[in-house]
Amino acid sequence: MNIKMQTFLIPATRALLSVAMRTTVVLIALLLPLAARAEPIKLKFSFFTSDRSYIYQNSIKPFVDAINKEGKGLVEIEMYFSGTISSVQADQPQLVTDGIADLALIVPGRTPQKFSDTAVMELPGLYRDQREASLVFTRLTEAGDLKGYENFFVVGAFVADSESLHTRKPVASNEDLKGLTIRVNNQTQAKVLEKLGAIPTLLAINQTTEAISTDKLDGATFPASMLFEFGVGRVTSNHYMIQLGGAPTVIVMNRKKFETLPSAIQAIIRKYSGPWLAEHSAASFEALDKLTLEQLKADPRRKVIFLSPADSERMQRISGSVAEDWAALSPHNKELLTLVRAEIKNLRSSD
Repeated sequence: MNIKMQTFLIPATRALLSVAMRTTVVLIALLLPLAARAEPIKLKFSFFTSDRSYIYQNSIKPFVDAINKEGKGLVEIEMYFSGTISSVQADQPQLVTDGIADLALIVPGRTPQKFSDTAVMELPGLYRDQREASLVFTRLTEAGDLKGYENFFVVGAFVADSESLHTRKPVASNEDLKGLTIRVNNQTQAKVLEKLGAIPTLLAINQTTEAISTDKLDGATFPASMLFEFGVGRVTSNHYMIQLGGAPTVIVMNRKKFETLPSAIQAIIRKYSGPWLAEHSAASFEALDKLTLEQLKADPRRKVIFLSPADSERMQRISGSVAEDWAALSPHNKELLTLVRAEIKNLRSSD
């Protein structure tokens, strides 16, 4: 090739490269809006009951709405209500572990073998109210102090108001509990009721009304706010405000799934998890508990009984003994109870 030809080709090649580069820039500019309009990452949330439930309205919906609003275009939580994925409470942790659902509300008391440490949140007589219990629970899960949550990112850790007893038969004192078959949420409540002579039965919340209606149970433990949620208020009219300790529930997310999300999405999820959600849920449920209790007291068809001083003192002794018995099971339990008491002290000092 002669020198004249080479001289001609060099500028021509440069021109072609320049055109190619300009074309690439134009294509990138055209594709960027398309990328921005890509489908958001969708996360499946399994919930064993309906969207009308107070559990959903007070503890789940605020989180879902906040994520879907702030994460619009990036992430979207899709709810699967009424057991669409599974209505069995005990199945919910495994659904998330296996990736069948990305998130779920779990009831640790239904699978105590998986979440044995959570029993410290069930102990009666420790916590001032559900806000305090929920914030302590949140701190423990965030710090990784409780066994069973290693495979999960904990979105929300809640403890309901201390549960009372709702029965078909009148109950006017602790003595009246002897021989009654009572649905309980967890093994801790079972131990308290056993010391009072009752016969506890561990049963899912959404199976309790039918069991009472068919005379398999004499009554059930519930906080006031949950009394009508699953129909138990329709089949009981006697309400013994015994304060058996709260029932923990947790919104969990598959940890591997969480860690694969873009950092911007992780930040949004963290923002509306933990203390933010615990505070919101506790405030809503405390208002509902108060309102429901006033309605029960105003209803002439119902009897609302508060403990006598003697029965209250006995309950305090039983609560203390149940806590100490649990702590004595292992050095780990003892350390955990000490940690919880320290967290309670720190929380009260900062309020």
